[in-house]
Amino acid sequence: MEISALTRSVVKRSHALISQDGYINSVVPGWTHCTVNVIINEQMGARFCQTMVTLQVGGVLSGRTRQSQLFIYVISGKGRAVVSGESRYLFAGHFVYIPVGKEYHFDGGEEGTQLLTFHKVYEPLEGAAVPLTLFGNAGDVAGKEYLGDRALHLQVLLPENLSFDMAVNIFTYDPGGHLPMVETHIMEHGLLYLQGQGIYRLDQDWYPVKKGDSIWMAPYCQQWFTAMGKEPAVYIYYKNVNRHPTTL
Repeated sequence: MEISALTRSVVKRSHALISQDGYINSVVPGWTHCTVNVIINEQMGARFCQTMVTLQVGGVLSGRTRQSQLFIYVISGKGRAVVSGESRYLFAGHFVYIPVGKEYHFDGGEEGTQLLTFHKVYEPLEGAAVPLTLFGNAGDVAGKEYLGDRALHLQVLLPENLSFDMAVNIFTYDPGGHLPMVETHIMEHGLLYLQGQGIYRLDQDWYPVKKGDSIWMAPYCQQWFTAMGKEPAVYIYYKNVNRHPTTL
């Protein structure tokens, strides 16, 4: 019998590792017949929200974005996304970016379909238009070498222009691939492992990580990762971008 007091999850002031063994379901108005797990949000000190949604029979996500923009990525399964009347069928690896002030509806998913969502309060920028709704497929996005390292490949899912104040990327590490330095920066991260395993350094702590794990990194949390095992390690992650670093 497994001891129920054991977990790999850790929550600290500068970072968190959340494994699936500790998930507790949440109720989100308009998100019905589905299991919603809030992984990261402002209660832990973050400035964005990350959730995992697993659809049951007849599962629906319906609502309206107000202050926060919404990014939905299909981890597995399929469904139909409708944003202000524009409809698309989404399959594993597909995504939709929903800007502020939009009605949205997701349905038609088979039982067990899993969705990852990122939510961030949108920060307007003078001279930059509010982004439009964007549907996409990660399979159509080239994985470019990261800093010239052939073992590291980065897919940039959202346009790199000043209209966007958030980025969502997919980072793939070949077995043995690792970050070229210990990163220390102002950007905040939230990520989910889609495949593989490895070791992540967060500040002065070292954590084994694997498919299904989520990580939150506060600004200036030091970070480094190396992939281990016989298959690539892949994670999808959020970061804040393109806005002034200070309000002073």
